[in-house]
Amino acid sequence: MADRLLTVAEAGEMLGTGERFVRRLIAERRIRYVKLGRLVRIPESAVAEYVESSTVEPVRRVRVRYGKAA
Repeated sequence: MADRLLTVAEAGEMLGTGERFVRRLIAERRIRYVKLGRLVRIPESAVAEYVESSTVEPVRRVRVRYGKAA
């Protein structure tokens, strides 16, 4: 089944950013896109892939207490 193709504005809305950021992602080839003549469309799955690849997982740190006697 084919993905829904989003406009730059719709992709920006999904990412919670503006059109300018999405256009920069396209220019830097950091997100997949489809060129339809002069129009640019972004597959919905490309937005999900971008979010997945840009997600940074938290690191659990064990706190070490110094200065305490045993």
